[in-house]
Amino acid sequence: MTVAAHRRRQDGSRSEAPARHHRRVRSFVLREGRLTPAQKRALDTLLPRYGAPAEGVLDPPALFGRRAPVVLEIGFGDGEVLATLAARHPERDFLGIEVHRPGVGRLLQRLEGDGLDNVRVVCADAVEVLRDRVPPASLDRVNVFFPDPWPKKRHHKRRLIQPPFVALLARALRPGGILHLATDWADYAAHMREVMAESPGFEAVDPSGAADERAETKFERRGERLGHRTCDLVYRRMSDPG
Repeated sequence: MTVAAHRRRQDGSRSEAPARHHRRVRSFVLREGRLTPAQKRALDTLLPRYGAPAEGVLDPPALFGRRAPVVLEIGFGDGEVLATLAARHPERDFLGIEVHRPGVGRLLQRLEGDGLDNVRVVCADAVEVLRDRVPPASLDRVNVFFPDPWPKKRHHKRRLIQPPFVALLARALRPGGILHLATDWADYAAHMREVMAESPGFEAVDPSGAADERAETKFERRGERLGHRTCDLVYRRMSDPG
């Protein structure tokens, strides 16, 4: 989900929202799935290269060895979009958050195979990362693509895009930074609009061309086959008053 976010479909890559019950708040439900030998090798040998430190405040210039625009993808699933965007935009640095190890392993394999060095992976709960490890106003863009829609009404409270989570995003984004949401569930799109309309610090911007800022995902292709229409929602982080 990831926070990528993260995601919960059968392969464990659909985003899930923080639950505010008696247990600790999380941005995901961990359904690991089968870890292949190749994915395990990637985790063992490549995560030390591409992984961010497990603790402490994240320092993008130190992580990447340069100063560049920083893009965070929450709940990247198998990393298809993240790797594609990193190859498309070598002038940007990309952080990806995901807890499902098979997806992390697949991304690591792709990064090595494509020779990409502008991606770093954080294997942790995105709520905790945003709250404790991302410096204020340090991100230029946050992408949350196809989070788990939790379609049943009684589960709507589990959706990732909720006011407390959006407040964490507002803290992490610099003024002028972009939050890009995408979903193929019309009801969730309406929910996102309602939450964002009540979220101080963000203004909606024209989403024309937003699809160019992400790669087509397997969820999008699956949704199209089912007759679902993808909705891109784009918001700009405004300057705080005063």
